[in-house]
Amino acid sequence: MADRWQSLAAALADLLLPRTCAGCAVPGRVLCRRCAALLALPHVAAPRRFPAGFPPTVAAGGYAGPVRPAVIAFKERGRSELARPLGAALALAVAAVAAGVPDRGTAGPLLLVPVPSSPAALRARGRDHVRELTVRAVAELRDAGVVAAEARLLRRRGRLRDSAGLTVAQRRANLAGTFVAERAPGGGPPGGLLVLVDDVVTTGATLTEAAAALTRTGRPGDPPVLAAVVAATPRAVPESAPGRPDGQLSGAGRRD
Repeated sequence: MADRWQSLAAALADLLLPRTCAGCAVPGRVLCRRCAALLALPHVAAPRRFPAGFPPTVAAGGYAGPVRPAVIAFKERGRSELARPLGAALALAVAAVAAGVPDRGTAGPLLLVPVPSSPAALRARGRDHVRELTVRAVAELRDAGVVAAEARLLRRRGRLRDSAGLTVAQRRANLAGTFVAERAPGGGPPGGLLVLVDDVVTTGATLTEAAAALTRTGRPGDPPVLAAVVAATPRAVPESAPGRPDGQLSGAGRRD
């Protein structure tokens, strides 16, 4: 029913306003084929400095060029119709990061854990854009025959400083203790893979803190925590950095 309403709203919008690509502004689709192709390049996300505990993360594309305005249009400018193509990109990243886990064929379902936005951000935007992406990604994965579900296991607490202009260390300190697991990860389906999902990764501080909240129990039976995002800020990858984009996901078979 929700998809029908979205399709109707999109059709009405087409009648009132010409649709343009959110990436390059070419008239036609909400995201043209050329820009969409930039979100079909899954790769291991590589922050400049890997925070300790940074989960193995795959991005569908680079947060640069036309991808950047497309994500911003969805996140900050209310273009909710972009949930479909961006959600499809997120689903691709989720499938790619799961594929890097040894013996994935015998593993349980994929549990997509949306990184919660702050209450202030939710009030400002009037919507939970990460959850919208999560719901769309789950639908895409199920359509492809993958057993997947949303798992809202995290909540935020406390008030944060604006992270603009903060260093990696300052961002991590600002986020420390922000995320709280709603229930023990071990309470999910046996063998399920927890995949944190977000729109963009830059320094890796947010994903690192969210993963820490999910693994704080320290029990051997807890499932591994992975992460997937729509886009990652391009970074140079040092030769010695873990999780280099060489087809291996550092830590994918263990807890960080």
